Amino acid sequence: MEIIHLVLGKANPQRMNGVNKVVNDLATRQALAGEKVQLWGITANPVHDYPEREYQTRLYKTGKYPFLLDKELKSDILKKKGNAIFHLHGGFIPAMYSAAIWMRRNAIPFVFTPHGSYNVIAREKNWLIKNIYFMLFELPLLKAAKAIHSLGKSEVAGLQKVYKNNKSVLIPYGFELPETVLSPEIKDQLIVGYCGRLDIYTKGLTELLEGFNAFNMKQPRSKLWIIGDGPGKEKLKALAEELELGHEIVFFGAKFGTEKDYLLNKCSVLAAPSRNEGLPTTVLEAASMGVPCLVTEATNTGDYIKKYNAGFVIEHTRSEEIEHGLNVIYEELFDFKRSKLMGDNARKMVAEAFNWKLILGRFQQLYQA
Repeated sequence: MEIIHLVLGKANPQRMNGVNKVVNDLATRQALAGEKVQLWGITANPVHDYPEREYQTRLYKTGKYPFLLDKELKSDILKKKGNAIFHLHGGFIPAMYSAAIWMRRNAIPFVFTPHGSYNVIAREKNWLIKNIYFMLFELPLLKAAKAIHSLGKSEVAGLQKVYKNNKSVLIPYGFELPETVLSPEIKDQLIVGYCGRLDIYTKGLTELLEGFNAFNMKQPRSKLWIIGDGPGKEKLKALAEELELGHEIVFFGAKFGTEKDYLLNKCSVLAAPSRNEGLPTTVLEAASMGVPCLVTEATNTGDYIKKYNAGFVIEHTRSEEIEHGLNVIYEELFDFKRSKLMGDNARKMVAEAFNWKLILGRFQQLYQA
């Protein structure tokens, strides 16, 4: 049975949108495991301008109106009826609603992954408009889906609050350990890294700077590396100046591939103090390199971090909790007997809890059901 992933965009991993990387990684791993996989992208620019990939990609142009589905896409969906499993990605996307209703009308089953769209924090922004949209379009989509896939427990909880159902399935995505991990060159200071979109509120970046500032007053040789770009960049720079952290914070901008990996590998700890996430790939990327992680429960990685002692978990996105977490990790990393243990635990966590072979098997069971 063929697997077809339907996304808005092209699932280009060299974009700041985390959904791109998640879907690309899943499709790649399925293809490498011998599955017949395609990715169908709905985009305003149907040009194949992404890195080489292991699976076939088909692009369809967005309609003149958000809910208007490309005629060729509708025709191609019908041609695959009975011979493919469709996996739709992303909530609050008009074209995804139209595709779902088209499939329901033609008795074509599909799996739907909202990618964190129904988390409590995600619904707070423009809540009135979102609630109206949800009732008119998201709810019919959810009812039409044969299964609703979530990446973490906060997604499952958020979904149950807006749509009680018995077809939710929780499956994290997998991650591959790098074959080699470089030893950090900087031994006498703590480098706190953040990697991702610079969305100040959702990612908890104000609190990160304030928490780091308090930590830095006690550990003045510490540094904060901000890897990423986004609408909050200038505000963050202004806050850094206000806190007189100009020399302690480095803004690298968006980095991808080996450049990003190189910087992550140099970090002593990765901070992910988000208020809302599906499952952040940067946490797994850092952990796979032996970098401990400071995360909120909202990242859906907290249970794994606790189980493997691979970092520190904070309950809320608060500066004082971030400071406390950094202090705990600092003491662990600079204790001679324990300095390597937390990093080793992080790699063990990725190898066991996010093993691609096991996770692909669970997806296969989901598709067959």
